[in-house]
Amino acid sequence: MVLAAGEAPEFLGPVVALVCVAGLIGAVFVRLRVVPIVGFLLAGVVIGPHQLGLVSEEAYVQTAAEIGVMLLLFTIGIEFSLERLAQIKRFVLVGGAAQVGLTIAVVAGLVVAFGQDWRVGVFTGFLVALSSTAIVLKVVAAKGITTQPAGQVTVGTLIFQDLAIVVMVLLIPLLATGEGAGGGGPAGIVRALGTAALVLTAVLVVARKLMPPLLERVARLCSPEVFLLTVIALALGVAYLTSMAGVSDALGAFLAGMVLSESRHSAHALSEIMPLQMLFSAVFFVSIGMLLDVGVLLGLWWLVAAFAVAVVVIKLVTSLAAMALLRVGLPTAVVSSLLLVQIGEFSFVLQQTGAQVGLNPAGMGGQGGQLLVAVTVILMTTTPAFAAAGERLARWVGERAAVRGRAPSTGGGAPVPSGDGRDRVLIVGWGPVARNLGGYLRANNIPVTVTTLSPELAAEAEEQGHTVVRGDAVRASVLHEVGMASVRLIVVCENSGEETTHIAESLHNVAPGVPIVARPRDAPDVAGLHHADVRRVVDTSRAVSEPLAHTVLDLLDVAHASAGKPDPTVVVAFEPAAETGCPHVGEIRPVLPWSPGCTGCLKRGLRDWVHLRVCTQCGYVGCCDSSPQRHASAHSAEAGHPIVVSAEPGEGWAWCALDEIEVSPAVRGTPSV
Repeated sequence: MVLAAGEAPEFLGPVVALVCVAGLIGAVFVRLRVVPIVGFLLAGVVIGPHQLGLVSEEAYVQTAAEIGVMLLLFTIGIEFSLERLAQIKRFVLVGGAAQVGLTIAVVAGLVVAFGQDWRVGVFTGFLVALSSTAIVLKVVAAKGITTQPAGQVTVGTLIFQDLAIVVMVLLIPLLATGEGAGGGGPAGIVRALGTAALVLTAVLVVARKLMPPLLERVARLCSPEVFLLTVIALALGVAYLTSMAGVSDALGAFLAGMVLSESRHSAHALSEIMPLQMLFSAVFFVSIGMLLDVGVLLGLWWLVAAFAVAVVVIKLVTSLAAMALLRVGLPTAVVSSLLLVQIGEFSFVLQQTGAQVGLNPAGMGGQGGQLLVAVTVILMTTTPAFAAAGERLARWVGERAAVRGRAPSTGGGAPVPSGDGRDRVLIVGWGPVARNLGGYLRANNIPVTVTTLSPELAAEAEEQGHTVVRGDAVRASVLHEVGMASVRLIVVCENSGEETTHIAESLHNVAPGVPIVARPRDAPDVAGLHHADVRRVVDTSRAVSEPLAHTVLDLLDVAHASAGKPDPTVVVAFEPAAETGCPHVGEIRPVLPWSPGCTGCLKRGLRDWVHLRVCTQCGYVGCCDSSPQRHASAHSAEAGHPIVVSAEPGEGWAWCALDEIEVSPAVRGTPSV
């Protein structure tokens, strides 16, 4: 389609409205310390066709939302791993199965009691049994209880729910056909369960045998673009193949993520696809909000409220019963149960599957669909409140138990200190310098974590006994796997100057309290590294030239000396006072000192300087005019760099040789070095 000048595509306006409103409301909820997904849901309610009508054409949004739910479930599948399942298998197989089974049974019984067919009851039970993996995982991570009993029980239940969807999707068509119809009855159910088992078996085989070598070959190209395209092709390709086989495309994307989860490049894949997932998932949650008709909500507010209360009560009771089987203690059971009371995003996938075969929530037709959307939006929105209530209630239960002389179970709401301090060094990139540094640290019993994109370098670092996380260190998911809470120091030592500055800026924003050491392969961007608050900068050429010069002078039997100041790895950034009268202060920039002592004197093997000065334009270190050699003034005249700053401890002033005036610092008495 060719557009005339000044003419915009018809989809552009709705897209701009969607992104702007979602971003604005999401930002408000972040400021309120509420999960931004809640903001996206409410943004959809506001801009949808039933309210303001800013987005009246839903086709564009639905297309993006379908991609969003596939990418969302793909990333959830990546975070699911067989190793993680093995660690909490009891919570998954016992707690999860009990929660899902009891919820389906209770809901189906209630629906049948109100005169509906049992198939409709089971279908409605499917919808209610699922919780929001996306929202609950974010809340659990934000509260820091992922590794505590409450978090593990919750995650185990969510994993079982996600796996149960495979069976649910295959059973829904059988529920619609009824017994005696083609494919229905006990034989059809057995066939569906067999198909589910075959699908999961195929996923396990591909995950273990085929996917690791394929991703290994792609990762060896060290091309983020090719790797990202491969990951997206895998996600959407498997989704397409499963849809061709009669299984939900969203479920196919989830299975593709499971396939990828067993690769050691899963963290790298997650970091690459996460920006796209965030964008399209935001559209997905906005699209859910757009389905809600506030008019219907107001007209049937009592029914919506009754359904919401019923869902909360049913899921709370069935979850507590499941936790009782696990014997995890009442405080843990309360926290986990209140985290699971909402209806999940997977329920909309099931609803769409059911609608294709004539099934609808509670047998209420279109009204049932609106009620499902309304109840889901309300419960998703109130999930943080339920989580906070669970923490308070768990503390109260624990206190009552303590009063009665019984020790409360751990894993309630408050995080338990792990006792592990910041003891780890994070090395970004791997190469000759990082290899030697890692050896020194390991010899001194300092644990090291390495991030790199190269499979060969990652394998080499692992052979040396280091913990390795494959992926780009500026990605949030990679840093999450690193565990920044345990990092004491960050070293960036195998990248170019520009890359080093970019990495330092990103890491400083993520972990502002962790010191960073930078060693670019080429010339450092001193100003950029200073603005990124890098604690030490090692200039490769200078770091090598000094020991090389000492070695050469030793072999020539020439006496030489070195000094301990200024430190060549510490940026000198002099900030002049605003009222200074020197017209040359605009030439001042952050610099690295050339040498630990007067550069000119050290070259001649001398050490007879009195005071030291640092050039504020290039970092040359020279001796003052009271010294015999007067190298600072000589360099200023030769290079045309007029301002030097004192390198003496406790002195923060500078001197302009051209104007012969002292330049005061912005804060008097602040040392310049």
